[in-house]
Amino acid sequence: MQLFYDPEIDPKISLFAFSQEESKHIVKVLRKRVNDLLYITNGSGYLFESKILEADAKRCTVAIISVTQKEKRPYQLHLVVAPTKMNDRFEWFLEKATEIGVDRITPLICENSERRTIKQERLEKVVQAAMKQSLQTYLPKISNAVSLKAILASPPLKGSLFIAHCEDGEKQQLKKLLVPNTDTTILIGPEGDFSTAEIELAITKGFLPVSLGENRLRTETAAIVACTTVALVNS
Repeated sequence: MQLFYDPEIDPKISLFAFSQEESKHIVKVLRKRVNDLLYITNGSGYLFESKILEADAKRCTVAIISVTQKEKRPYQLHLVVAPTKMNDRFEWFLEKATEIGVDRITPLICENSERRTIKQERLEKVVQAAMKQSLQTYLPKISNAVSLKAILASPPLKGSLFIAHCEDGEKQQLKKLLVPNTDTTILIGPEGDFSTAEIELAITKGFLPVSLGENRLRTETAAIVACTTVALVNS
C-alpha cells in the first residue's frame, strides 16, 4: 500500500484531481495507469480508497471508492524541542517521531540554542513524508518556533507537563510518571541544555523535572527516547 497526502480532499466528494506535481509523480515516476488503486489521506484522520479514471501527468483524476475515518489516539503528545545545530539531525528527529507517534511539535528557542531559525515549509514536508511512509492518517502539527518564556506565558498547557534536563537535582524517571491515555507535553533543551533559570521557571509553571536514563543524550536522541517512552506506556 502506498499512501498519498492532500489536505484539500474532502470526505463528501466522489471525484478528486491531484495537483500537477503529484500527478506527474503518479503517472511518470510510479507509472500508475487507469483503474489502478490509490490511497489518499487528508491528514485529518480520513483514508480514501480511489481508482484512477484519467492517468494524465498534468491532472491525474480518481474516483473515490470508499472513505474511512481512523480513530484518534486517546492521548495527545506535544514535544517542545530545541532545534539542533545541524539541521539534518532535527529533520531525522521529526521523521522518527512521526513514525512512532506524535501530535504536535514546537521548535523551542532557549538561552543556549545554537540554531534560532527554522524553515517551516521544509519541516512540514519532512513530517508529511514520514506520515505517508508510516501509513498514518493524522498529520502532526509543526508549530512556529517559540522561546521558552513565550510558551510558558501562553495559555496553560493541558495534561502532564515534563522538562527533561541534564542538571543535577531531584528528578524521576519519565516512564514512572506517565499516565496512560493522558495528554502530555515534554520540553527538550538544546545541545547546551536548559539554563538553570529556564529550568526553575518551567518548574514554577508546573513542569516536573524528569530523567530519560543514565546516559547523556543528544537533543534529537532525547526527544526520540521521550516519544518512544510515551508510546510504550500507552501501548
